[in-house]
Amino acid sequence: MNLRKILIAVDNSTCSEKAAKTGYELAKTFGAEVALVNIIEPVPATMNQDLTLAPVFLETYDNSEENSHLLLKEIETTYGQGVATTYLSVIDSAAHGIIKQSDEWGSDLIVIGTYGRTGLYHFLMGSVAEHVARKSACPVLIIPNKADI
Repeated sequence: MNLRKILIAVDNSTCSEKAAKTGYELAKTFGAEVALVNIIEPVPATMNQDLTLAPVFLETYDNSEENSHLLLKEIETTYGQGVATTYLSVIDSAAHGIIKQSDEWGSDLIVIGTYGRTGLYHFLMGSVAEHVARKSACPVLIIPNKADI
């Protein structure tokens, strides 16, 4: 397997940190570069009576983009250890955004964590990791939250 580009999907969770750690370890092993992707889920826009976006929405978007960049920088600082890293922050739904960024960046592997939810919650909400694994053009490594990494 020739891994040159590894995309690591991250959010602000412990399972995401485990995925980042594993993804960077693989990147070091294979001499690959990394793209950290953080998806900013869109906030439903509210319209004022004059048909303009409410300022609250715009402020929320700005804060999310800034927070996303800070998260990516923190993860690179913690796990990167000199591995070439690209930051990808986009507004999209989680699974679609990860797959789209992977395709556009040309990744050879996607590393993603999973919460490991089961039962009714899993039935109603589905799994981002499962969706990415089903729809991705490249292999997907799913790191379970239970993994002791």
